[in-house]
Amino acid sequence: MDGRRLALETALSLRDRRPLTNLEGMQSESSFWRKCSSCKKPIALNTRYYVCSVSTCNGQRTGYVFCSVPCWEVHLPGARHKDAAAIEMRSPSTASPSENASGDAPTRRIVASPQSNPSSTSKQQMPREVLIIASRLKEYIQARSDMNTSASVMDVLSDFVRVAADRAIDNARADGRKTVLDRDFLFLRNS
Repeated sequence: MDGRRLALETALSLRDRRPLTNLEGMQSESSFWRKCSSCKKPIALNTRYYVCSVSTCNGQRTGYVFCSVPCWEVHLPGARHKDAAAIEMRSPSTASPSENASGDAPTRRIVASPQSNPSSTSKQQMPREVLIIASRLKEYIQARSDMNTSASVMDVLSDFVRVAADRAIDNARADGRKTVLDRDFLFLRNS
């Protein structure tokens, strides 16, 4: 019965982001705020810690906190996030549960480098698949000019699409976005 009670008190204290209490309800004499969710090392008061940018990890029910970026990275394989970052925060300066942990300092986002980032792979490793729908292009050329289309045309046009897509990716990255938009292809109208 004591194990269940301890687990319940631990879950409640994590949810409320208060220091842990012992079984009698008295506050423990620890000088730390919370423990790291990965390595279980104590996170001291008024020190830097990290939270995951994904809402399911930093929500009230889970409330994961990490003492370092490597500890944050440990949770990524199990969490299976598509796009996550470690957000730097500061723990409260006192053990008061009412104090906000964020403070006035701006937060810093640290984006993890994924193991298989498609933008970082060299062009030789990229698949050389055809990016053009052959039947649609052949129908268009047939209807427009009553001509046939060679199969090698698809490879040449796919290369043009790759070059244009690479340039649009660079434009989106320069704007600080992770989504390629139609405006990233405006260079095609100027040429």
